[in-house]
Amino acid sequence: MLYVADTAKTKIQEIIEKDGLTPDHFVRVAVTSGGCSGLTYNMSFDDALQPNDQVFEDNGVKIVTDLRSILYLFNTTLEFTGGLEGKGFHFNNPNATRTCACGESFSV
Repeated sequence: MLYVADTAKTKIQEIIEKDGLTPDHFVRVAVTSGGCSGLTYNMSFDDALQPNDQVFEDNGVKIVTDLRSILYLFNTTLEFTGGLEGKGFHFNNPNATRTCACGESFSV
């Protein structure tokens, strides 16, 4: 399961409205190789499901990920912060054993 914090839900709804996305759009999250800790998060809006996609819905937000990525994302919460320490989406991942200083990459 992937979870969506209230702060992320609010920001996602703002983006969907501002960009004129349709109700068919969802948040696609993937984990790819890269970054100083080995793995990075990728997040985008999409409206086309792929074979073997894993679909989750939490807090009124539909999140889709591929089979490989769900192994790294299980029980992760998508959050949004708007403070001075960095504005943007962040993943609170209990599976990460190490993260880089900037928070953009992780390892398990």
